[in-house]
Amino acid sequence: MSFVLDCCNELPEVRLEPGSVVLAEGTTSGRLYVLIEGEMQVLRGDVEVASVSEPGAVFGEMSILLGEPHTATVKALSESRLHVSEDAGAFLAAYPQMILHIGRLLALRLQLATGYLADLKRQYAEHENHLGMVDTVLETLLHQQEPGFTPGGSDREAEPGA
Repeated sequence: MSFVLDCCNELPEVRLEPGSVVLAEGTTSGRLYVLIEGEMQVLRGDVEVASVSEPGAVFGEMSILLGEPHTATVKALSESRLHVSEDAGAFLAAYPQMILHIGRLLALRLQLATGYLADLKRQYAEHENHLGMVDTVLETLLHQQEPGFTPGGSDREAEPGA
């Protein structure tokens, strides 16, 4: 993850005390944070989703990419230092390798979540109660596309003579 930190060298740094909230669920900040050192807690409601201490970890990326409010609260569990981009869109445009990195992270998360849902589907396939709906949820997630998405479509112009 050192290349992630290298991309952020020119970004401002923030220092946080334990308990400091960086991103609040349901709000929109437009900021992207990259962990330099410390430990951060990711909460969805009052449920801890993750505890993150790996330098180069990124926070706020889903909100930026989807143009939606933050889906979780991120707060410091220990004294922490983070790089912050106030204009995440401009930062990502300047460092396309960060977009690829974030895309890989999101693909990994989706792969893990899909595997988990597939396991649930196998475990509860015979249930006729609400647990049997795992199949429906999995199918919906696998076929979800952004509105207006056309597989294989491209906005770039065709090459001359093609």
